[in-house]
Amino acid sequence: MSQYGVIELDLPSLTPRYAPAPTDVTWPTTTWPRGELINQADLDRAVDEAFGDETLGVTNAVLVVRGGRVVAERYGGVQEFFDRPAELITADSPLLSWSMAKSVLHFLVGTLVDAGHLDPDEHAPVGPWCDPLDPRHRIRLRDLLAMRDGLDFHEAYELDQPSDVLTMLFGEGRHDVAAFAAGRPLAHEPGTVFNYSSGTSNILSGIVADVVGHGEAYLTYLRDVLFAPLGMTSATATLDDAGVMIASSYVHARAQDFARFGLLYLRGGEWDGRQLVSRAWIDTAQLPLSRDEESGHYYAWQWWVSADAYGTYWASGYEGQMISVVPALDAVVLRFGHTPTENYPALYQWRARLLDVLAASI
Repeated sequence: MSQYGVIELDLPSLTPRYAPAPTDVTWPTTTWPRGELINQADLDRAVDEAFGDETLGVTNAVLVVRGGRVVAERYGGVQEFFDRPAELITADSPLLSWSMAKSVLHFLVGTLVDAGHLDPDEHAPVGPWCDPLDPRHRIRLRDLLAMRDGLDFHEAYELDQPSDVLTMLFGEGRHDVAAFAAGRPLAHEPGTVFNYSSGTSNILSGIVADVVGHGEAYLTYLRDVLFAPLGMTSATATLDDAGVMIASSYVHARAQDFARFGLLYLRGGEWDGRQLVSRAWIDTAQLPLSRDEESGHYYAWQWWVSADAYGTYWASGYEGQMISVVPALDAVVLRFGHTPTENYPALYQWRARLLDVLAASI
C-alpha cells in the first residue's frame, strides 16, 4: 500500500508492481536494444490487427517493449500540418501526446514532493484560493492529482456542447490555462466527486511553474529531471503565454522516447542506477482512487488503472493514444492513432489480446 493511501470505498485492492531491469540488457538511453519473442509471429499478427481493424480507426504507431527490448515496432499513415505538406509517419516523427502529458506532469509533481517543495496533504497553493473565505481554499494538492477537486469544469469535445476544455485550449483561456481553470467555481465539496478535467492538470502545472519557474525555467527543469536523463532527445513541451506547460495536452516526442518514459515507470522510477523519482510516488500511479462510470476504468493520480491480472496502468490521450505499463509481463505497449470515442472498448480489447500474446511468451 502506498504511503499516500486511497479515498474511495469499493475499489479493487491492488499492490503496486514493478519489473526490475534485466542485468543482461542495456538501458536504452541512446539506443533501444532489440529482440524477438518465442511466439513472435503471434505478436506480429496482433500488431497487424491494430493497423488493419477498421473498428480501431487509424493507427499510426505501435511499439512493444518486453524485458527492456523493443520486440515490435510499426508505423503507418500520414501526419497533417497547417503550414506544410503532410508527411509519412516514421520512427522519427514527433507524435502528439494529448492527455498522456498529464502522466508526464505526474512525474514532475513527484520530484517536487520528493524534494519537500510540495505536500499532497496541504491546501493547493493557488493565488485566489489562499483566501480562507474562498470555498476553493479547501482543495488539497491530492484532490487535484486525483481529479477530485470539485471544480465545475466540463470536459466535452463536441462543438455542440458547453466545453470548458475547448475554451481553455483554443479560446479565451489559451493564454493562461492554469488561471482559466482555477477561476472555475466549485460544483462539489473537494475530495468527494471524481470529474476528469484537463483544467485540473493545468492548475497543477501552474503550481509546478510557481516552484521551478515559468517559461524557459520550466522547460529547463523538465529537460534536466526527465528528458535528458532518459535520452528523450526528441521530446518537447508547449507553454502558454504565462510560461506554464500545457500539461493537459501538449508533449511531442518520437514513439521510442515515449517508450522510455513508460520504461521509467515500469522500473519504479529508476533509470540506469539513478532513482529519478521515489518508488512511493510511482505507487500513486497504480493505486485506484476512483472509478469512471462511463468507461468502467479506474483512475489514480494522473494515470488510468485497468485492475487486470497483469497490473496494467496507462497514460491515456485523446483518440486512443496510450502508453501502457505492464509490470507482470515486464512490458510497455504504446499505440498512437485516431480511434472514435465510441470505439474505445474495441481498442482496449485489442490491447488485452496483445497482452495475452506477451504472457504466452513467458
